[in-house]
Amino acid sequence: MPLFTLIGRDGPHGLELRKTQRDLHLQKLRPLSAQGRVKFAGPLRNEAGEPKGSVIIFEAADLREAKAIAAADPYTTSGVFETVEVFETLQVFPE
Repeated sequence: MPLFTLIGRDGPHGLELRKTQRDLHLQKLRPLSAQGRVKFAGPLRNEAGEPKGSVIIFEAADLREAKAIAAADPYTTSGVFETVEVFETLQVFPE
């Protein structure tokens, strides 16, 4: 199954909204993780160590499914993310 990378960058109220949406965000990712489809997920941090976005690398059948997963994420639907990009990703390393 192809790999995809979601890059979400927080909007101006992202830090406050993360506090209310984090549990829902994790709950949405758990089924994918349980299926072994999440390869990496974590926050992007600024110089002060505060979350400013997220990176999620996961498997999906195709770009359409990957974009649907990104669109349904509570960080997207609640406005934590100001922008969301989804790319098909080719893993080169580790070999």
